[in-house]
Amino acid sequence: MSKHCIGEDTERAAALPAAPRASAGHAPPRRPSSVRRTASIDATWPEDRINAMAFDARARDLLTHADGRGEVLAFDQVAARIIDRAIEAITCAPARPGLQKLLGARGGNQMRSILNEALPEERIAGTPLYLLIDDFAGASLIGPGVWQHWPAADPEVNPVPFSDIRANAIAKMEGVCISFQRGSTAMLDVRGDLQNFADVVPLPDPADPLSWHPMPANQGKSLRRARRIDVWREDGAIRVDAMFQDTAGTPSGVRRAIHEYGIDVLVDGATMTIKRIGATARVLPYPECPSAVAKLQLLVGTPMRELRSAVLEHLPKTMGCTHLNDALRALAEVPTMAAALDRSHA
Repeated sequence: MSKHCIGEDTERAAALPAAPRASAGHAPPRRPSSVRRTASIDATWPEDRINAMAFDARARDLLTHADGRGEVLAFDQVAARIIDRAIEAITCAPARPGLQKLLGARGGNQMRSILNEALPEERIAGTPLYLLIDDFAGASLIGPGVWQHWPAADPEVNPVPFSDIRANAIAKMEGVCISFQRGSTAMLDVRGDLQNFADVVPLPDPADPLSWHPMPANQGKSLRRARRIDVWREDGAIRVDAMFQDTAGTPSGVRRAIHEYGIDVLVDGATMTIKRIGATARVLPYPECPSAVAKLQLLVGTPMRELRSAVLEHLPKTMGCTHLNDALRALAEVPTMAAALDRSHA
């Protein structure tokens, strides 16, 4: 690309509205007669090597009865060691037969394909376990980005500066999503110093110990990928309020958001298809990222259970945001959650 073109691209990127940086903060109060799924994947680097991560993944389904009582419907926890985005070791509680078939699976479509073959019952049932392992692909991809918040990393452990690693990866990223198009801010950000971030408060509601499942109090380099999905009935329809957040641990101890979205969906109670859908971009790295939200109308009419495939079909590559797509795919289990609402009056 010529210097003239680079200059034009820089001016075009600078003319866009600034990337959003307004986190929603703590989880909202739980609604009576609702089901809340919370999920988290905490990635750390025990060996202080950028390509070797330890995952502590947890997810819980909580039914809030009409009188406000909370009942845990399901809780799954997964521990895994990931090297070069491949699963080297994995365990879960409660234990599941077939889990060890995931050994060697590498992040991306391969990992998700092997997951479907190894644990088909989990996919059909829409369990918290399935959500967690399906999310390993995305978490393993963005995890090393945490290192840019730690410029004083030991050069003997990782002699290549993070900025050099990023510069080498930029060319491979072109076209993967709406923000990595030719001439975009992301493509110009070869040193990783143009990204937008926002410091955030903890996700649990301080007034409600049941608002979120317990998460590890990681210090040092860490990535946390967190999700919340609230489901309830309203006027014969199913309402969904969801959020997605990626945060990095920082030397100050405050977590810093890399991505955060809020999603609102109105679902036909009889057909379980999408009647209305919208998203709010709360924290995103580049000014081009929020434009993916306008594409969501392509999903109206989609059955909720088909979202994991429909999102990839309707919002591929530069049609969508990979992080928003992951948040949407995670809503495929809403029918499973909605089925538990019948117990909320017991």
